[in-house]
Amino acid sequence: MEKHNKIRNPRRTIVHAVLYILGIIALIWALLPILWMVLSSLKTQAGMFSMPPQFIFKPTFQTYAYMFSQRGNFVHFLLNSTIAAVTTTVVSLALGTLGGYALARGKFKGKNSISFWIISTRMAPIPAVILPIYLIFAKLNLLGTMTGLVYAHTTFNLPFALWMMMTFFKEVPVAIEESAMIDGCSKFQTFLKISLPLAAPGLVATGILCMMFSWNDFVFASILTSTQTQTTPIAASLLIKQVGISWGQAMATGTVIITPMIIGGIAVRKYLVRGLSMGAVK
Repeated sequence: MEKHNKIRNPRRTIVHAVLYILGIIALIWALLPILWMVLSSLKTQAGMFSMPPQFIFKPTFQTYAYMFSQRGNFVHFLLNSTIAAVTTTVVSLALGTLGGYALARGKFKGKNSISFWIISTRMAPIPAVILPIYLIFAKLNLLGTMTGLVYAHTTFNLPFALWMMMTFFKEVPVAIEESAMIDGCSKFQTFLKISLPLAAPGLVATGILCMMFSWNDFVFASILTSTQTQTTPIAASLLIKQVGISWGQAMATGTVIITPMIIGGIAVRKYLVRGLSMGAVK
């Protein structure tokens, strides 16, 4: 037995070492472009294309100063993205939480079919539905408005939020809710005071994922918006011109776009991991 363990332990050590090395390589592969983008946004145009690449240099914030000035007009795009992402996330979470709880606890005919139909609407690729949405919005005079963009984002975020919250509410023990109702709580009070706090990690995880979709959306924003309602992904695409690409602004714009999502993910990483693992199949 001891001889077998001595033979197996070196093999396990080698396997773990290989896995760690592969993990480090994958991490570098994922983070290096982001690091290069952030560093490039702090360089001059000549510094970005210098050979060999410079990792130690005197940073400059001229590009950011221009972007956030009235001439750069980037604040306008940033404000539109914030309004669209926050509004869409709040609406999707509010409706998705109520609908998810109903599907998790409700007892009615065809519940499974309704659940599958809801998530199947999220599986449809955006290019396949963009034309019908465009025609509907044209009839309702929603093209070029922030309301129309929020509706478009909600059509994709809401089924996802509803399905996710349904899964999380199923993880909440029914016995706890029954005990609360025995103590005098109504069904809504049980949902609000018992089930919702217990599913809070799932609520945070769902909210972060919904906000990421809305914040990073390009297809809806490029087709359904006007000059007054364009978002930051559109601002990035406008930097590609016939005479060339404004690399400094492109790098700075990309940095600004990913920064809120990275900060938000790090701030709620504990709840995000716990929330995503709550609905896992045991």
